[in-house]
Amino acid sequence: MSGGNLSNWLGLIRFSHTLFALPFAALATVMAIATPLPSGQSVEFRFRDLAGILICMVAARSAAMAFNRLADHKIDAENPRTRGRHLPAGILSRRSVAVFTLACSVVFVGATTLFLPNWIPLAASLPILLFLLGYSLAKRFTSAAHLWLGVALSLSPICAWVAIRGPETFHPASDLIAPLLLALAVAAWVTGFDIIYACQDEAFDASAGLHSVPSRFGVVGAFRIAAAAHTVMLVVLVAMPILAPNIGFGWLYWVALAGIAALVIRQHTLVRPDDLKRVGEAFFNANVAISLLLLIAGSIDCLWV
Repeated sequence: MSGGNLSNWLGLIRFSHTLFALPFAALATVMAIATPLPSGQSVEFRFRDLAGILICMVAARSAAMAFNRLADHKIDAENPRTRGRHLPAGILSRRSVAVFTLACSVVFVGATTLFLPNWIPLAASLPILLFLLGYSLAKRFTSAAHLWLGVALSLSPICAWVAIRGPETFHPASDLIAPLLLALAVAAWVTGFDIIYACQDEAFDASAGLHSVPSRFGVVGAFRIAAAAHTVMLVVLVAMPILAPNIGFGWLYWVALAGIAALVIRQHTLVRPDDLKRVGEAFFNANVAISLLLLIAGSIDCLWV
């Protein structure tokens, strides 16, 4: 087949996973609007900026996911776990997915014009897009592919912050402390759960000559590295209100952080090196809860407390 219904396209890009990616960009947007500029002035609120962030986030992620399926279609066909995906199974054609990838890329770059006269998003759009797409090739040459994915998703809060606040956010550069800390937490969080998710393919990756933390260090070693990454995430989230007090996080943030810590610990109790059957449950459901908890509590603290 060359086409497919809407559910096939949403499945191709795992649209449901946007639920744990978008909230971090949304939180950075709220933080950027609620925090005075370094000059002391309030940030100008424009609905088109919010539309720009939403469109850019969805378009960039869709382009990256579709390109990932294109780049990996032969690998997916050889892997028993993934051979039922849309391209190996013939549900969607390579040509249609390539057109979709290009269309999403064009939408992403075009949507950055919504932030004008703030020119930074438009100037940075192509380098960022290339970095996002580059993740799909990373496992062919480095075991740090999981970190690449983490950094790719961590760009969303930084980009949202700069898109809202414009060039003034760099004067002084200390204005970027809050979004950089949030980005660091996201990078560590995503890196950790992607390492555990990759444990499902440890044997296949090793036999196919693909690089991953599980294929290099074994499943037990991968779990330890993932736990270290998630510890870094929690430490950074604890440090955020301390190192960036101007954001205004209060008691509600700390309550949410306790809940997030509990969810992270539960993730690591649901799956073990010798039992990966509940990886999907452990990470999709918990990740949605983690991102929404942080968004809701952080937003309320920033705007109303």
